[in-house]
Amino acid sequence: MRIAIFSDTYAPEVNGVARTLKRYTNYLDTKGIAYRLFVPEGRTPVPKVPHIERFMSIPFLLYPDCRLAIPNPIHIRQTLDEFKPTLIHVATPFNLGLFGLHYGKKHQIPMVASYHTHFDDYLAYYHATFLTKWIWKYLQWFHQPFDRVYVPSESTREKLLSRNFHPSIDIWGRGVNHHFYSPAKQSRSVREIYNIKEKNILLYVGRVAPEKDVHIVLETFHALPEHVKQETHLLIVGNGPLFQTLSAKEHPQITWTGFLEGEALSKVYASADLFLFPSPTETFGNVVLEAQSSGLPVIGAKAGGVQHLVTHGVNGFLCEAKHTESFANYTSLLLEQESLRRTFAEKSRAFALTLSWNEIFDKLINSFLQIANRKQEISA
Repeated sequence: MRIAIFSDTYAPEVNGVARTLKRYTNYLDTKGIAYRLFVPEGRTPVPKVPHIERFMSIPFLLYPDCRLAIPNPIHIRQTLDEFKPTLIHVATPFNLGLFGLHYGKKHQIPMVASYHTHFDDYLAYYHATFLTKWIWKYLQWFHQPFDRVYVPSESTREKLLSRNFHPSIDIWGRGVNHHFYSPAKQSRSVREIYNIKEKNILLYVGRVAPEKDVHIVLETFHALPEHVKQETHLLIVGNGPLFQTLSAKEHPQITWTGFLEGEALSKVYASADLFLFPSPTETFGNVVLEAQSSGLPVIGAKAGGVQHLVTHGVNGFLCEAKHTESFANYTSLLLEQESLRRTFAEKSRAFALTLSWNEIFDKLINSFLQIANRKQEISA
């Protein structure tokens, strides 16, 4: 199998899709499966490697943190002609994805797509709901020629099926590194670094962006009963378009760390007491699974992919999106009841241990092989 992959994000960019694709290509490297990856250049320069082609890019008008590649069609065509892919995998509906789609159709190569982002949900946060109808029309048109479309969660699958998006939609789930994100990473140094003196650490990890409903995190903290709030420190990890504005409003019990990665991030997860994640726009929710693997109960929005990770009343609680009162009530409950919190923490870790990256990628590649074989049989 020789896979040509087209995406508008990849490491070292910091988002769920980029990290998933990095895991994916690491798996292909481990298994000795040949691939060529076509992605935009990011804001951070990276060394060139033979199997990754990067192209000049510009910020996406509606979402500047997403970059659109300016492809070199002749170069891409030459690369693909030499590589001779047996499967095209498109992970973006934009410029590079269009080129992958065109090449696959022209050469009658089996093609799959992966759907990662609810663009229609994002439009409401960027005052562009007038584009919703056209976004859906375009996405439906774009995905029709693919042999199969992969989505991260059952709720995403149901949403697309309800719109007659594509006749063949499968779930490509996500895993987590259980050793890296582990309760064993708990460290006193986190309290020392961020000067945390309060008994409890309430944690949010993710982009500091409108579609993540970060304001609900802040509102929840301020809505806690006074005696709980006095014993709680809110730690917000991440960067994004709202970071400068929100972090400027200083509060002695709220710390904005900015972007963290590696051991610093795993220690923060493991050293917190509770994970708060109100985003209603997730197709999966990678940070939720990282928190669970680190042994944290999760209070999340009953929406999108998060609702498939959190079992209400077992390893956390689910709240109606934007309902601050519910978030505050459940946060207060778990911060006050330590024994319940520990039980939920154990259940979180146990759930995360059931999701293995290798098994998920094995299943994905087997699905690719079935598609390629079926197309060969039809051609014969």
